[in-house]
Amino acid sequence: MASILDEYEDSLYRSASVQQTRASVGIPHSGYVNARLEKETPIFNKQRIDFAPPEKINSLVVSSNQLCMSLGKDTLLRIDLGKPDEPNQVELGRKDEAKVYKMFLDHTGSHLLIALNTSECLYLNRSVQKVRTLSRWKGHLIESVGWNKFLGSETNTGPILVGTAQGQIYEAEISVSEGSLFSTNPDQYFRQVYTLEEESGPAPVCCLEIERGIEGKFFIIATTRKRLFQFVGKMPEGTEQQGFSSIFAMHADHLPSFREFPANLGFSEIAFYTPKLRSNPRSFAWMMGNGVLYGTLDYSRPDSILSDERVWVYPSDIDITVNKPISIVLTQFHFLLLLPDRVKAVCTLNGQVVFQDLFLEKFGLLTRMIKDPTVQQIWIHTEKVVFRYHVQRESRDVWKMYMNMNKFDLAKEYCKDRPECLDIVLAKEAEHCFQNKRYLDSAKCYALTQNYFEEIALKFIEAKQEEALMEFLIKKLSNLKPSEKTQTTLLTTWLTELYLNWLGILEGDPSQRNLYLDTREKFRTFLSSPKNKDCLFNNRASIYELLASHGDTEHMVYFAVIMQDYERVVAHHCQHDEYDEALNVLSRHRDEKLFYKFSPVLIQHIPKKVVDAWISMGSRLDARNLIPALVNYSQSASTQQINEAIRYMEFCVYQLEETQQAIHNYLLSLYALCRPDSLLSYLEQAGTNPNRIHYDLKYALRLCAEHGHHHACVHIYKVMELYEEAVDLALQVDVDLAKSCADLPEDDEELRKKLWLKIARHVVQEEKDVKKAMACLSSCALLKIEDVLPFFPDFVTIDHFKEAICNSLEDYNKHIEELKREMEEATQSAKRIREDIQEMRNKYGSVEPQEKCAACDFPLLNRPFYLFLCGHMFHYDCLLQAVFPNLPAYKQAKLEDLQKKLAATSQPSKSHHRPKDADTISLGKGQQSREQIKADIDDIVAAECVYCGELMIRSIDKPFIDPQKYEEEMQSWL
Repeated sequence: MASILDEYEDSLYRSASVQQTRASVGIPHSGYVNARLEKETPIFNKQRIDFAPPEKINSLVVSSNQLCMSLGKDTLLRIDLGKPDEPNQVELGRKDEAKVYKMFLDHTGSHLLIALNTSECLYLNRSVQKVRTLSRWKGHLIESVGWNKFLGSETNTGPILVGTAQGQIYEAEISVSEGSLFSTNPDQYFRQVYTLEEESGPAPVCCLEIERGIEGKFFIIATTRKRLFQFVGKMPEGTEQQGFSSIFAMHADHLPSFREFPANLGFSEIAFYTPKLRSNPRSFAWMMGNGVLYGTLDYSRPDSILSDERVWVYPSDIDITVNKPISIVLTQFHFLLLLPDRVKAVCTLNGQVVFQDLFLEKFGLLTRMIKDPTVQQIWIHTEKVVFRYHVQRESRDVWKMYMNMNKFDLAKEYCKDRPECLDIVLAKEAEHCFQNKRYLDSAKCYALTQNYFEEIALKFIEAKQEEALMEFLIKKLSNLKPSEKTQTTLLTTWLTELYLNWLGILEGDPSQRNLYLDTREKFRTFLSSPKNKDCLFNNRASIYELLASHGDTEHMVYFAVIMQDYERVVAHHCQHDEYDEALNVLSRHRDEKLFYKFSPVLIQHIPKKVVDAWISMGSRLDARNLIPALVNYSQSASTQQINEAIRYMEFCVYQLEETQQAIHNYLLSLYALCRPDSLLSYLEQAGTNPNRIHYDLKYALRLCAEHGHHHACVHIYKVMELYEEAVDLALQVDVDLAKSCADLPEDDEELRKKLWLKIARHVVQEEKDVKKAMACLSSCALLKIEDVLPFFPDFVTIDHFKEAICNSLEDYNKHIEELKREMEEATQSAKRIREDIQEMRNKYGSVEPQEKCAACDFPLLNRPFYLFLCGHMFHYDCLLQAVFPNLPAYKQAKLEDLQKKLAATSQPSKSHHRPKDADTISLGKGQQSREQIKADIDDIVAAECVYCGELMIRSIDKPFIDPQKYEEEMQSWL
């Protein structure tokens, strides 16, 4: 029952402490609830070792999990804590009354020194069972040993330092021989190097410690009852094995540096804290008469290793005359004092007792406390019992002490893995900064806490610290999660309002120009932050309203650019007549829709630059969408300005090779209006093929006619193949142009003659130029003098036509002679053809009896057959079977009809009463008809060899197997 009540009181005490700590912060918490389901274990957790010694315990040492214990007068017990069930007992072998005074175990647990009260010393190595006497050490009562952690090994200690009760410091070395157990003395040498003194003379050397700093510098710490000495020196390279004599020799003529305190316990003890195995100690604690001297070890200092020293006086219940402390052990944040009946743990940060453990009287008086530096375990023993302390999470409450000392950085370092504690530290730091008017730092800390947002904001508002409030909101915003969209929207909008207010105040004060520029840069950074981009984009309408309400057009444009709302930016520049800036925005972001929207406005003011921008966009712009802007511009501008529109249209046509009819039509209209010279060259370049012309011919014809461009109209007529209209219009302009038009219909001689007659009539009747009319006759071979004569008036004399008439008559004579020659040639050709036909009728070929059909490979003479000039021979039915599928449909039908007729003529007559003459006549007629039918069949079937003629060539792309019979054929092969 008592234990339950104790636990309940402890829990009440802890909860009261937490509530008190939180109440001191000033602002209540809202976030973390520290709910612990199990009772937290103490930092120093005591465990009694299940060991009943047969004799009383004189001394106990532990190092590297090796425990050595002196029992009674002559027994030594060694235990490997990794194998506690296998203890090793060694007899000292002493027959006299000598007792163990002190024992010293090196850092590896290999070398054990046993000091006897008879001023003798024994040595025992971990690997042997026999204790060895150190003869050179005889006559000295050993008080302390400084082990060599840098040169020692399991068989050799290296140079070590030994302190005696008479104040002498000796240097010695112990070595175990490899060959035999102790073939030689283990103590290699034992020589005095120094003597420590106090005011009254030599004083016992209570403690010795050897440490090595940077650059090979050695620090030796030695203590007496009232003094702490430091010996600092460098050992020459390669002389480490020669010992520390050179360091002590430096202080032969003068005292080394030391610290001295007036009070005296009769002894002193120094403890060190080493954070990691095989590393240098980081702090020390020296227990002496006036208290505990605590400090850190700084190996970079030239003359003293001790740093940040302070003296923590003993707790008020410790009277050094009655119950003085016996031993001291140092951990990371505490030193433990061993008293005869209890253990006290004092925090090295504030000197407060944080732990006290009272031992029952039945265990006896506490004798000694030591620590195993390798596993950080603390051992305490009486004459009957051994206890062990485990140090568990020693730094768990250090953050509170650092927080109360206002060392917030260290406090946060030691509670970074405990968010509920970190929140308390941050709140305390924020409150501390606020009270000291460090508002910006306070805002940064408050933003990291879970305190109520509203109370913190009101606190800064009441203090009129808008800058700190902004910093708080910025930090709070940066810590929000992406899912907290409502909070993000609230903070973003509020920050925008605060920034705008602050900028408005600073802008009106010329003396705050630098601050204004800095704040403006921060505001722009805030607006362009990638983390705020989504929130600002979703609430851009509200941000625009805020910017507009403050009249901040500069940042409205900046924000629009960030949001890629370039339409608003361009519109703003256009409203303020900043057309060049507007065009720069368009050119920089190359948005086609914005070009289409703002080009009508921009081209009215900066036409050349706009056209340059259009050209730089190239094919990304659809010129059809820009035509409305160009039309409005060309209707209100001069000819010189219209040239810019023509320049862009020419770029589209000639560079981009646009084929859109609207573009070509508009370019035609611009040419017809302002550049008639370029009109005809454009039409000629477009060509005369109507299928490859991209403008509307009818529109172009109407346009050119309206503006009186006759040459262009003639060209269009020619393209439309309206040659009569082209000639008629060309005769109004130039006869030569009409002549070029008249020669165009090359395939229609009648039309060409008609056109030339139009030209001749015009020359004769309109121009009344006989010579030019005669020139027309020479230009066109289709015209004769008789065609032109009706156009001349009756009073014209024949002298003008004499030569033309003579030439015409000569042509007629030549034509008649040519016809005669052709008739004679035709007669000769007919005669030769008749002779060839007769020769072919008499042509024959010989067939051998063994010849076979080329198709079926059966004897040829068994059935009717065909013989071709190429040498191939086929049965009639085989040839018919090969030729029939490849004949055209109409020939297949004709062949079937002929076969039916041939079959009909082969049937005998049914009448038996006909006269003989009539029957003969009928047979004669049938025989003649039958021969004709067979000849017609031969003309179809045997027109050419099926293997050598065109039939084989035409069938080259036909499959060997009919697709309809492919499946059947494939199955037959399976």
